[in-house]
Amino acid sequence: MKHSDIISQMTLEEKASFCDGADFWNLQSCERLGIKSIMVTDGPHGLRKKKEKKDPGELMSSNPATCFPTAVTTAASWDPDLIYEMGQALGEECLEEKVSVLLGPGANMKRSPLCGRNFEYFSEDPYLAGKMAASFINGVQSKGIGTSLKHFAANSQECRRMTVDSVVDERALREIYLTAFEIAVKEAQPWTVMNAYNRLNGTYCAENKWLLSDVLKKEWGFKGIVVTDWGAENDRVEGLKAGQELEMPTSSGRGAKQICEAVRNGKLDEKILDEAVDAVLDLIIRGNENKRDYKFDKKEHHALARKIAGNSMVLLKNEDNILPLKKNLKYAVIGEMAKSPRYQGAGSSLINPLKIDNAFDELMDNGVSMTYCAGYDKKSDRPDDVLIGEAVAAARNADIAVIFAGLTETYEAEGFDRSHISLPESHDELIREVAKVNKNTVVVLSGGSPVTMPWLSDVKAVLNGYLGGEAGGSAVVDILLGKVNPSGKLAETYPCMLADVPCVNYFPGTTVTTEYRESVYIGYRYYDTAKKDVLFPFGYGLSYTTFEYSDLKLSKKKIKDTDTLKVSFKIKNTGSAAGAEIAQVYVSDVDSTIFRPEKELKGFKKVFLNPGEETTVEIELDKRSFAFYNVLVHDWCVESGDFVIKVGASSRDIKLEGKVNVSAQEVEIPDYRQSAPQYYTADVRNVPDSQFEAVLGRPIPANKRDNASELDLTSTLEDANFTKQGKFVNNVIDKAVNTFLSSDDANRGMIKAMALQIPIRNFISMSMGVFSDTMAQGLLDILNGKGTVKGIARICSGLGNALKNMKNLFNSI
Repeated sequence: MKHSDIISQMTLEEKASFCDGADFWNLQSCERLGIKSIMVTDGPHGLRKKKEKKDPGELMSSNPATCFPTAVTTAASWDPDLIYEMGQALGEECLEEKVSVLLGPGANMKRSPLCGRNFEYFSEDPYLAGKMAASFINGVQSKGIGTSLKHFAANSQECRRMTVDSVVDERALREIYLTAFEIAVKEAQPWTVMNAYNRLNGTYCAENKWLLSDVLKKEWGFKGIVVTDWGAENDRVEGLKAGQELEMPTSSGRGAKQICEAVRNGKLDEKILDEAVDAVLDLIIRGNENKRDYKFDKKEHHALARKIAGNSMVLLKNEDNILPLKKNLKYAVIGEMAKSPRYQGAGSSLINPLKIDNAFDELMDNGVSMTYCAGYDKKSDRPDDVLIGEAVAAARNADIAVIFAGLTETYEAEGFDRSHISLPESHDELIREVAKVNKNTVVVLSGGSPVTMPWLSDVKAVLNGYLGGEAGGSAVVDILLGKVNPSGKLAETYPCMLADVPCVNYFPGTTVTTEYRESVYIGYRYYDTAKKDVLFPFGYGLSYTTFEYSDLKLSKKKIKDTDTLKVSFKIKNTGSAAGAEIAQVYVSDVDSTIFRPEKELKGFKKVFLNPGEETTVEIELDKRSFAFYNVLVHDWCVESGDFVIKVGASSRDIKLEGKVNVSAQEVEIPDYRQSAPQYYTADVRNVPDSQFEAVLGRPIPANKRDNASELDLTSTLEDANFTKQGKFVNNVIDKAVNTFLSSDDANRGMIKAMALQIPIRNFISMSMGVFSDTMAQGLLDILNGKGTVKGIARICSGLGNALKNMKNLFNSI
């Protein structure tokens, strides 16, 4: 242990307390031992440090900070160096605010486009997500500020995220859902890793020893601490035994008390506690070492946010080279989002921006001749005939119509998932009607996840601005006017329709489980293997210039799986504008015993080239580039044979191919051709139980709650909806949220979901003392039909203490 001298002076109670937060955002201190507290705060695309002084209506309010583009946007840059630069800037803002750990990045996989938090995650591909996460972490930590890699692991949905059991086969878990975390840990060593809320194959991530100790710490060599997501603790002692050192936010002494009791009665070895305290102390000491007075340059950070957004936005269509726009034409600028942009998601990552650029003002500042019409009301999905009529009239009299549309604030946020992948009907209808009268229609999209585009063939151009951060409005105009050549490429596939998504029949699952029956077939791994048409493929994006690929060379024609293979090729800018191209290297196994995706991304490089300039790109491939995870030997293995190296501009636009033979030590390889044949053709949208069980390697767990069993502290109010009392409580909460929060409030869905889908245990642990164990038992008495009067009496007995602590709860959020 590093700090045994300090730990030897601590009482059992002090040691236990250091495994619990001091409040919502601060870790413990001990004046007697000279240990000062440190602060952690939300990220990951900006700093959400709570205001010290808030007005009564300012729930979740925070200090102003730079709102950088969200992860869905930055991933489309495919530029680790740029993300490193963003990380450095975030580190500087943490220095000014005296924040020691920034809670990000999020490295979860985009299993479904419906996930409400996809805007906060990088990609459907684990290699790309891992590389971007590692760069982010290295950038932040280069400033002496820690990070928290989250949410570990298989947390691919918001619906019932705090209780649902992610049922995933070991191979899919290793190849898809853990790989990004593995890359980030090995290449960046984040100070902390945040465990997810959900259960993973039956065990809560907060107390999953296999996940936290065996894989993360022993196998990957993680040197930091594991912290719970806020309220993810289930059993404090079991969590500590599993390798989870820090519970956040504070349990108000409840967790520390459980730890002390476990040590005293012999259920917890005090050495385990000492090791956990040592790790927490190390984090606190590191966090204090870099505290100093610091001021970051706000203008510089805003300019960086604009640069990142401009290098990340994706040009999806540009028929007749209508873009970039020419200033001497007459334009109709349509859409409320031109003036009131959607630039970030909602939930714990909601940033209070330093300033907000919008496209309308930026176009005006650039002298563009235009007429503006709102086109729709952001607060309503219903098409407004008057607003659309005005827009159509303006478009009819313009040379080019530019429509700003997208997902509004109520469509995607932390805490709940989308139910479809359409734009608001008011936006779709507007685009359809405008395109009827002006064939030169350009659409600028905002949003954090794929959408359908039923009007795509009727418009000339589509620019996907994603969620561009506080400078997204100016970055969009930079691209529209040709000041910036678009160079972003999709880090996720855009399906033609929701029914095409591989997990469509399993997402979000039941109140108990979500079954990952599609296994390794996520995103392009499914669409390309199943030969499924897509709206836009993974890795796709256009430019104002053109590129030519040539001269593919492989360093060897035959290698051992322990060797590295050097892949080199040339890229030339054959157009008239300077620009950047993102070259992608995929690997395909020609003939395999186990089912494998048609191709998998194993390398990429973004290169900037002037007109006529040519460069050579080199990428190295190692054993993991050819390997699959073998569940029979619990290790990465290569099956000897031929592999095709594919160099492309997207997963569907392969420019160059070469073949290499890889030899490996012979091991037994799982063969599911008889027991699970559908996986060999990627026919995974309706996998029979028997085939999923063959791949899962065990019986499928029950997916329904046994309503004959009593509700307990791990139950939710949603679980209680089958009882008369539970249904009443559910209805009251639903009506209360609808009454107090307007339909356009971005937090409405999140708060409703949290209220109904949060375990009752969290009423206690996250309430800062407002809700006691006795009150929770009273609620359970009511819900279980054990006596409403008795339950109400228990709840009322704690009201006095609840009122005393209400201020603490309000000030902590």
